[in-house]
Amino acid sequence: MEPSEVQRAVHAGRSTASALGLRVDDAVVIHNSNRIAVRLSPCDVLARIGPTAHQAGSELELEVARRLAQTDSPVGELEPRVEPRSYMRDGFVVTLWTYYEPAASQEHQASDYADALERLHVGMRKVDVTTPHFTDRLTEAQRLVSSRDLTPALADADRALLVNTLRGVGRTISDRGAAEQLLHGEPHPGNLLSTKNGPLFIDLETCCRGPIEFDVAHVPEEASELYPGVDQELVRECRLLVLAMVAAWRFEPGDQLPNRQRAVRVLLSALREGPPWPTLGVIGRRMALSGD
Repeated sequence: MEPSEVQRAVHAGRSTASALGLRVDDAVVIHNSNRIAVRLSPCDVLARIGPTAHQAGSELELEVARRLAQTDSPVGELEPRVEPRSYMRDGFVVTLWTYYEPAASQEHQASDYADALERLHVGMRKVDVTTPHFTDRLTEAQRLVSSRDLTPALADADRALLVNTLRGVGRTISDRGAAEQLLHGEPHPGNLLSTKNGPLFIDLETCCRGPIEFDVAHVPEEASELYPGVDQELVRECRLLVLAMVAAWRFEPGDQLPNRQRAVRVLLSALREGPPWPTLGVIGRRMALSGD
């Protein structure tokens, strides 16, 4: 979320929680992407706040979270002191979650990461909820990069690279005919909390159906190698698809991811360099080293 919007979003989160009877004396932004995550104190609530365009995603996230709470899944839970729903305020959609104290070490051990993702998938197989298919997200990315009206800032050479990559790898993955189930959609390190309760996944608005390898492609390579029974070749194909889709979304009008221009440079460079395809965690480290 752009800095100019962050202050308004924080105010919306504080006002929502206060109106629900939760005491809020302080608010600290602990994560900023297209939505922000804000720790509210002293009530110790995590508020997730985004533009109203995220309302449908927030409703899906709430529904999946409610259902996963009935399983032994490693996910962050909704705040139990208020009604578990989305709240609209000042042009933002606000959802309220349990705040978890971070563990002493924020590093995710590969074995713990793989185990948490496997347990999440087991829980998700018990959940019956209507979600998009991962190819719906692919179709949306293709629509963006195929239209100069929708993505006027995308240079011709970059457009051709993304169009061809998305078309080719999407067909390759579909042709594999792998078994499918409910997925997190984006279980990358930014969506895994290291807490005193163990690793917990958050940000369930990206849930979709597809092969498990699509989820595994988002995690660090050392963790993906420990996930049992997956097709590692398909994981690599999905990793390429993830890179291309993330690059496409950075050109979407209204995208508010901080440092998106830097992200675009690093992602397109990775796609041009060819395999082995880096994970999103590696992309994040390259962004940190590249500077503005």
